[in-house]
Amino acid sequence: MATRTGSFPIGFRRAGVEWQKDLAKLAEWSKQSGFDVIDFTHQSAAGDYAALKDAGLSVGSVDLLNFGQIMSTDAARRKELLDANLKYVNEAAAQGAKSFFTCIIPGDPARKRQENYALAVECFSPIAHACAEVGASLAIEGWPGGPPHFANLCCTPETVRQFIKDVGAGAGLNYDPSHLVRLRVDHIRFLKEFAPHVKHVHAKDTDVSTDALYEFGTQGATFAQPHRWGEWTWRYTLPGHGLARWGEIFQVLKDAGYRGAVSVELEDENFNGSEEGEKRALETSLAYLRSV
Repeated sequence: MATRTGSFPIGFRRAGVEWQKDLAKLAEWSKQSGFDVIDFTHQSAAGDYAALKDAGLSVGSVDLLNFGQIMSTDAARRKELLDANLKYVNEAAAQGAKSFFTCIIPGDPARKRQENYALAVECFSPIAHACAEVGASLAIEGWPGGPPHFANLCCTPETVRQFIKDVGAGAGLNYDPSHLVRLRVDHIRFLKEFAPHVKHVHAKDTDVSTDALYEFGTQGATFAQPHRWGEWTWRYTLPGHGLARWGEIFQVLKDAGYRGAVSVELEDENFNGSEEGEKRALETSLAYLRSV
């Protein structure tokens, strides 16, 4: 089943929870529920792609290997992961992978951002170029990371724009409006600027509480606990349960000629935690996305 605007196939990002571990069963449930795509978040083998094909599904994005350590402070570890990922890109692309998901996560979050940026270009450029050589692309998500440094890169227009320029071939984006809403970056303006570079899309949303903003401002609470997926004033939600304007998002993608998938990334404290709740959340998200 596809979105009403743009006819983008709808999928979801496979999680590490127990009920999703058996890929054949997961693929069967996904097809019966109406999904077209599953994103691989674990190291995939040829049998995984075959399991999707047998169920009538396609692969969405495929995670790079150990992407949180690609910018390790240990040079030997960086070299090890570079070699592993260069090999993996070729293997996965041969099975049909086109978008390789990653976040730009510094090994030393306390380091100056300009220094971490230079290391990011050094670490990811060879992988991006390897992707380009096999007709694929990186799909970089702008997850800002956590406190106290919020050190991840390529989260805002400033570094996304420069990274695409500096890395060149193979540098693409995983568009996830939830992070932009969280950062107070105009998610529609961002998409209009960078739509030609979008290689994959995450359907996740962010809700912001005006009452919590009144109570805590932007400094954080003294007594209250933050949301499981969020902080005190905002939380990640199902698509359609937050502030992202999905109709506009899909129209911009359509006008830009995007032909990839839209995959639900389930991080919502109202649904996560049980098989029943997570299945209901995925099915609810599918129905919403089909209607937009």
